Amino acid sequence: MVLPITSIAAERQFHSELAIITVRGRMLLTCAQLDSLGRLEMKLYTFGYEGLNLDTFIDRLKEAGVRQIVDVREYPLSRKKGFSKNALSAALAAHGIEYVHIAALGCPKEIRQRFKLDADWGTYERSFCRYLKTQSEAVHELARVAKRETACLLCFEADYNKCHRSLVARAALACGAPHLVHLTRETEVADAPLRAAA
Repeated sequence: MVLPITSIAAERQFHSELAIITVRGRMLLTCAQLDSLGRLEMKLYTFGYEGLNLDTFIDRLKEAGVRQIVDVREYPLSRKKGFSKNALSAALAAHGIEYVHIAALGCPKEIRQRFKLDADWGTYERSFCRYLKTQSEAVHELARVAKRETACLLCFEADYNKCHRSLVARAALACGAPHLVHLTRETEVADAPLRAAA
């Protein structure tokens, strides 16, 4: 016996080896097909709030279907109104978006300070990636979270190519996180790491 599901949000209900999913019509899928479909649609986003106000930032998250923000700033503080941990968490919760801060995925002060002095992105990237290898447990947890629901890594910089959040997201991708996409004010950009010039 297969039980029908009537849900616009494409809920799943399993009986034996079959599931029925309903989205503006009905389709009969095996559990394996349904799980495969879910993996194809899941995305891990990154988004920097530089140049945005809180309302614009949250609207963009909602447009993308983000259900959880993972704050990867070492210290979740901001001079920009609404983007410090407590205020941001409350504002997101009011829109049904969960907030979690993972300090272990933030960039250590020594690495940030060196970059401020020399502006050498290659050195920054190598240093941060060495640090990130010591945070395997946090990276694996991020990958697990991203496989369960649509998550978005938060940091300040608008340019994802020059922000550690991209490096964190790629590490999570290597641990099984879904497709990586960077949000900007108006677009979604599939991840394509920059290559150093020869």
